[in-house]
Amino acid sequence: MDGLATYAAHSAQTRGRVHAEPAAAPRSEFQRDRDRIIHSAAFRRLEYKTQVFVNHEGDLFRTRLTHSLEVAQIGRTLARLLGLNEDLVEAVALAHDLGHTPFGHAGQDALNACMREHGGFEHNLQSLRVVDSLEERYAEFDGLNLTFEAREGILKHCSPANAEKLGELGERFLNRRQPSLEAQIANLADEIAYNNHDVDDGVRSGLITVDQLAEVRIFARHLDEVRTRYPALAGRRVVTETVRRMINTLILDLAETTRANIAHAGVGSLDEVRAAPPLAAFSDGLLDEHRELKRFLMRHLYRHYKVQRMSAKATRIVTDLFTAFTGDARLLPPEHQARESLEGARAVADYIAGMTDRYAMREHRRIFAVEEI
Repeated sequence: MDGLATYAAHSAQTRGRVHAEPAAAPRSEFQRDRDRIIHSAAFRRLEYKTQVFVNHEGDLFRTRLTHSLEVAQIGRTLARLLGLNEDLVEAVALAHDLGHTPFGHAGQDALNACMREHGGFEHNLQSLRVVDSLEERYAEFDGLNLTFEAREGILKHCSPANAEKLGELGERFLNRRQPSLEAQIANLADEIAYNNHDVDDGVRSGLITVDQLAEVRIFARHLDEVRTRYPALAGRRVVTETVRRMINTLILDLAETTRANIAHAGVGSLDEVRAAPPLAAFSDGLLDEHRELKRFLMRHLYRHYKVQRMSAKATRIVTDLFTAFTGDARLLPPEHQARESLEGARAVADYIAGMTDRYAMREHRRIFAVEEI
């Protein structure tokens, strides 16, 4: 791709795929990664996986799919500002939640608790497992056979014990090296997206209010701008106008600070990026405001009693399903019975993690409701 910075990831210089394949011309290798992710079953299932609000609670709330698309949009904007590889950033952004359980973080925490004696469960590592082995689309290999750089970006963090099992991909966690700047940018684009759309969804739901948010510095500052410029504006447009300005401020600050960090570190190649400290970052002042917003959302939205009630239901559903399937593998669909006989509890976790919210609820009824079959 022309116009890339010297420290960007160039698809022609990829470390390649686990299974060698002919070139994808006229597509680049990272374009091929992006296309494979979009066509995967796991990507389609994100449409019916919870972000904060369960799918049936409203048609306009974000899902894992719409969240991933927003991360990709923010990531591509940042990549363009910094001369990075937009296709790689987009591929990582679209794939980063492929391994997420139904019911958001409540589902993940419940499945991790169930898997405590079997190596645990972490959705980031599960996303890698999806693209490496669980997707079944190609005749010659399991998974999507993505490039090293895309897989590296998907694996944002990893314990030393798991890193040791991942060969070359796990080495950076053991050697304290960094991933590409594309991966670093995609990670922070995720934070920008979920903080700001959770504000939007939270107000839409009625669980948080504009008056409450006006006590948060980053929101208050942009709200004042909106009210000053549009004194007659009312209703949802006040929130959406404020949120879009917050996103723009965070993007520009992240790009400016990252550019300054790159210059200060003197990096000129991808290898030098990997050897440097993390380079993608917000300025200290904006990071403090960003964290204040996160704390607000934790207190007033994620711990709201209505969200907690759904989280309690989600925990019950995931735990019940895991207990039932590990207690009697005959309750699993035939193809998953075969995998359970080889991999035990990990195969059960794969099955549950792959469920959408509504499928998990349906499976729970099928197993535990007498009137269901």
